[in-house]
Amino acid sequence: VRRSFAAATDTYDQLAGLQRKVGLELLQRFPVMAVDGVDLGCGTGFLTTELLRNQPKAAWLALDIAWPMLMAARNKLSRQTAVRYLCADAEALPLASASVGQIYSNLALQWCEELASVLKDCQRILQPGGQLVFATFGPATLQELRAAWQQVDDYVHVNDFYSCSAIHNWLIAAGFSDVTIASTVYRSEYPSVLHLMHELKGIGAHNVSHQRNHAPTTRRQLQAMIQAYQQAMAGSVIVASYEII
Repeated sequence: VRRSFAAATDTYDQLAGLQRKVGLELLQRFPVMAVDGVDLGCGTGFLTTELLRNQPKAAWLALDIAWPMLMAARNKLSRQTAVRYLCADAEALPLASASVGQIYSNLALQWCEELASVLKDCQRILQPGGQLVFATFGPATLQELRAAWQQVDDYVHVNDFYSCSAIHNWLIAAGFSDVTIASTVYRSEYPSVLHLMHELKGIGAHNVSHQRNHAPTTRRQLQAMIQAYQQAMAGSVIVASYEII
């Protein structure tokens, strides 16, 4: 995951339109409090910028596992003294207990293998009365791409994502109360399947499933998947679904 996102640093901003849209909706649904906080998985700093804009007097910690992404965020926010930067893994947070008032995370936690443990750790570092606000991908994400690959072989080509019920149960088990969960499906259009795959690669969204095919994808396999995807579409435009929880 670290390598994939580090490699995508230069192309991320020009391709991450969905991430920006979801981030803005996240802030609209769940307003930022006037307390210090963490942007968990800050990427190149889009959400950090918006968090600071919403609460300019709060101190923010921008945290990301990929050093180049973190440096891009620091360069973007170079004049903002209220932001500090930490290169760290969300699955091993090096933060003191009860040290922050709020945690925001925009489309980053789906890359955590043990989300239940991450949520428990988020509860640990939050102060009493603090809030955790995050958006993550749900199981319906890229269902069209998944179905097309199933016509080619039995490998897993699209990452599995956690369900609303699983996330809700883990939040309650971690000690959170007043839990609110909503699910929305966004549908993005692309001129071709290759454009979709180019975007996924350009934002660092690689297949990390243990059941993926570890051998390189052949040209014949790729062409068969593209043909299956195109045949499933009603029109000439390629549609990809993204379930946002």
